[in-house]
Amino acid sequence: MLASPFAAAAQSFCASDGQPAPSAIVERFISADCESCWATAGAKPAANAMVLDWIVPGSRGDDAPLSAAATRDSLARLAALHQPPPGTAANTLTNTPVRRIGGASRLRVAHGLPLAGYVGASIELKPVPARAEAAPWTAWLVLVETIAAGSEGTPVTRNLVRNVLVQDWNPAQAAPAAETPAGTRSVPRLFESRPMGVAEGARPERLRVLGWVQDAQGRVFGAAQSKCIAPKE
Repeated sequence: MLASPFAAAAQSFCASDGQPAPSAIVERFISADCESCWATAGAKPAANAMVLDWIVPGSRGDDAPLSAAATRDSLARLAALHQPPPGTAANTLTNTPVRRIGGASRLRVAHGLPLAGYVGASIELKPVPARAEAAPWTAWLVLVETIAAGSEGTPVTRNLVRNVLVQDWNPAQAAPAAETPAGTRSVPRLFESRPMGVAEGARPERLRVLGWVQDAQGRVFGAAQSKCIAPKE
């Protein structure tokens, strides 16, 4: 689906630049069998938490009421969190604290405009922090559709997971420092950029990206989420 000129104008710049760093990642896992779970507010997350909503494939397959939004990526994420799938009439809530990366290191996520069913998205950690020497780290970049409270049967705002990129990062793979055209010196960074497919039924103007990095023990060091800024007139 091609983005309309109006959508393009409204979303000319979408990145985490200038956004407050989340202090926690709250993830809500809902079984595709449990339509009432989607319609239930549940516990209110902290204001500075980054929230994701995963729909987990249910026992009823394509006949489950939420099957259209279900993704098998949710099962991989549950496994990474050492959590079982939710029951058919329940949901699973996890709350992972976000530790400070340290030093001048910053995590940045960004995305472009939807085009031909894809969104170009990126995640970057710069400069590479000293603590990342205990490699490997894993970067998670998640394409979500933000659905406002009071619409589509949900009483709370949800960031519905639509696509996921998981990438192992090793400091040895960091882009080295180099001279820039301006004569300054760049810093080592870890960076990944990919086209991410837009799920059928997703509304392009509601898409954005969330990301974080974690170590081999699953501890999260740095998280970020994009916000689309309209161009100044």
